[in-house]
Amino acid sequence: MRYRIDGTVVDTDKATAHWDEARRWDGHNHISVATGSQWDHEDLYRSRKGRYYVVHSSQWEGRLDSAEWISREEAARWLLANDHAIPTDLAEAADAVSE
Repeated sequence: MRYRIDGTVVDTDKATAHWDEARRWDGHNHISVATGSQWDHEDLYRSRKGRYYVVHSSQWEGRLDSAEWISREEAARWLLANDHAIPTDLAEAADAVSE
């Protein structure tokens, strides 16, 4: 998919890395760790130029997918919260946002 973010076009097919959100079973539904919702979801991508962005998607009818740039610290925080290993380029950012 292609998204326009602040005048730049990103293509998820050209991303150098992609991470899915973690989901937890609450006894009734699978809940997104990233959004806290069973209907709204997020995936993290690293662009071919090394920038990180989140794609927001929803199961709600009429809600369109969108994408936004996030900082290296936000990317590290997202990865840690969603139980993913930290890539080497985010090691310093991960150290800054975790204890």
